[in-house]
Amino acid sequence: MKDHAQRTRLKAILLSLTVGVLLMGFKFFIYRITRSTAVLSDALESIVNVIASAFALWSIALSAKPPDSEHPYGHGKVEYFSAGFEGALIILAALGIFWSAWQQISRPHPLPNLDLGLWLVLATSAVNGALGLFLITAGRRTRSLPLVADGKHIMTDCLSSLGVVLGLILVRFSGWYWIDGAVAALVGLQILFSGRSLLKEAFAGLMNASDPELLAEISHLLSRNRKNLWVDIHRLRAWRSGRHIYVDFHLILPRFLPIVEAHREVAELENLFHTHFKGAAEVFVHIDPCQDPNCPICNMPQCASRSHPKSQFTFWDHGHLTATD
Repeated sequence: MKDHAQRTRLKAILLSLTVGVLLMGFKFFIYRITRSTAVLSDALESIVNVIASAFALWSIALSAKPPDSEHPYGHGKVEYFSAGFEGALIILAALGIFWSAWQQISRPHPLPNLDLGLWLVLATSAVNGALGLFLITAGRRTRSLPLVADGKHIMTDCLSSLGVVLGLILVRFSGWYWIDGAVAALVGLQILFSGRSLLKEAFAGLMNASDPELLAEISHLLSRNRKNLWVDIHRLRAWRSGRHIYVDFHLILPRFLPIVEAHREVAELENLFHTHFKGAAEVFVHIDPCQDPNCPICNMPQCASRSHPKSQFTFWDHGHLTATD
């Protein structure tokens, strides 16, 4: 299963890289025949696509390496570096686009072969749209941040190309060539926000920021498989490293439970996570013995250590399981 997912990631990013190189050359050809600043902005973004796809290919290959003595938690964090690198490149491309756009706005020039350029840009947009959707789907299915990031970037490129087409249509029917520069500036602004979003996501992953969606998924998993023997769970934490999930939490068990049985409960939890996350989860469980304050929420029907009857029901939702007390 792991090998199949890794092969899927590598095939997807190789396809992205190949198509990106071809489209980049094609867009510069369209710029050559139209001299459109908006088309140039689209071509400059394609350079970023190619560089980012190459970096994503390297990060996907590296993140698949198993943990070693120097990297006991694996190499998955490199995927966040990949997303951050791509975000930084997008921002640099946006600055270059702004400069070219200003040149066309301040000193507009005619655009030859405009009708042909319109159809060619539309064709590149269609190819990018299909590729972007494929990468996002493959990335989510195989839990690969670089694939999702690359797919989102390519979808942004697709939308940028559609904006370029709209701008060229306006130029075609109005004869106002400065619109070409204005459209290029709007494209630059759009990809600037896209780069900012990728940088924010990369920093969050590198800083092990809380992932509400992942914590909610884990909370639902634990609640759905809850056992009476599991008195309570707290201090739940979880983070991603590439496709791998690392989870740790405190499990409260009855104080009279022998250590062998406590170990069996931990092993059952580990298998639960292993099955749910298809072998990509590593779980660290700290066992706490129950105390008197836990009696009102304990579901054990017979307990010689009980000092209070059961009187409360706790919902194992995100807020409860992540509590530190």
